[in-house]
Amino acid sequence: MPYEKFLNLGPGALTDAELLAIIIRTGTAHANSLELGRRILELPSVRKYGLNGLHHVTLKELTAIGGIGQVKAVKIKCLAELSMRMAMTSAEKKLQFLNPASVAGYYMEKLRHEKRERVLLLLLDTKEHLIGEELLSIGTVNTSLLSPREVFLAALRAEAVHIMLLHNHPSGDPAPSGQDIRITDEIKEIGGIIDIPLIDHIIIGDNKYMSFREAGLL
Repeated sequence: MPYEKFLNLGPGALTDAELLAIIIRTGTAHANSLELGRRILELPSVRKYGLNGLHHVTLKELTAIGGIGQVKAVKIKCLAELSMRMAMTSAEKKLQFLNPASVAGYYMEKLRHEKRERVLLLLLDTKEHLIGEELLSIGTVNTSLLSPREVFLAALRAEAVHIMLLHNHPSGDPAPSGQDIRITDEIKEIGGIIDIPLIDHIIIGDNKYMSFREAGLL
């Protein structure tokens, strides 16, 4: 059984289904915890994205599996959230706002599973340290609404010296759209006038990113 296997060989020896079985803990008369773990791995989102698909699976999908009630479903969703936070904690140690890869690494787990675009404004002090973070908009799957006025009102309220934009593309492709380029140019221009420069705009895809600064577009 998975629990005994863990005690004898350690967690690294367990399959994904066996790890889930330990989290689930108990099964039913028709399916033990290991079988329930296998059924979770057969859900469409998990088959498509691997274990990262647990971020996309809904409570309704989980509880549709016989033997997975609300308590077990909530445990599984909490496991997915905990794994994301652990990844962010690890990336936080390497976070440098003049290093686009480190910024993308930190926000990757937070944003790459989102099904709609989320635009974040990162507010920085004179030494490029983070002093605040604001969610500017939540868009549809294809577009998001962003007002330069909101960007600089937030920057002035926080007394930010530099700003950075960051958003995700639910498609997984971080290539900038024409709209992304236009809004970046507009915010860059306004920031130059009022002396709150935009130091980068990073687009998060699925395990990849695009930096306007690295691409020479800023």
